[in-house]
Amino acid sequence: MSESDRTGAAPRTRTVVVTFLGSVVRPMGDWMPIGGAVDLLGEVGLDPTSVRTAVFRLKKRGWLGSQTRGGVRGYALTRQALSSLAAGDEVIWHARRPAPLDEGWCVVNFSVPEAERAKRHQLRSHLAALGFGNVGTAMWIAPARMRAAAEQAIAELELTSYSAVFVGPHVGGQDLRTLVARSWDLDGIADGYRAFLAHFGDTGTATPFASYVSLVDHWRKLPFRDPGLPPELLPADWPAGDALALFEGLVALLEPPALAHAGQRWTPASAAG
Repeated sequence: MSESDRTGAAPRTRTVVVTFLGSVVRPMGDWMPIGGAVDLLGEVGLDPTSVRTAVFRLKKRGWLGSQTRGGVRGYALTRQALSSLAAGDEVIWHARRPAPLDEGWCVVNFSVPEAERAKRHQLRSHLAALGFGNVGTAMWIAPARMRAAAEQAIAELELTSYSAVFVGPHVGGQDLRTLVARSWDLDGIADGYRAFLAHFGDTGTATPFASYVSLVDHWRKLPFRDPGLPPELLPADWPAGDALALFEGLVALLEPPALAHAGQRWTPASAAG
């Protein structure tokens, strides 16, 4: 395997393992047998060494704690992991519906000293991850409903005294549709949805378990990029609604047999492998 192959595989392993923790381990009681987890993730294409390395790193990050149940070695999700996964659920499983145009906008502006440069970069990353669009230097915009999330991100970084948050309507100046097109990568967001539709329009021959984990892993990145902009400001062929309908339909179809299959690896005999 080339160096580029190895570096490309590591991030995928991390994302798939985190997806597995959120979509499989939590419903199975917030605990996983390490042997059963390795076998199950092998069905998704991850090799045992990569899985064990990812689990070790998640343990070091405080997401997993060693715990034996019924004589079987395993790992339990920590309070930190459960909190982080629950925060992601708000977007992943409840994709932002299009905001009403008359709801108004949340505008964030900040001027962070050079001495706090690292926090400045963190704030930019947090706002982008929340779905804010970049209007200009140190100015970000999103539908008004994102105010609380923005204030929380600012407070967590202790940058409240360097930031200002405004909420209100667009009353004039630059055409709003043009502003939106310049502030968000609409083509990139739409391409992500279209790729999802193309990939999962036919679930193929994979097992329900592998299909389910792959489905959630591919989907969970998309809603974070999409703030749910008013439809009046988006292209007529905006694909978010079709992608969301496909995701919800496939979850309803695949989740029950996927969890039933995973449950077979939670029994003491099979989990100890």
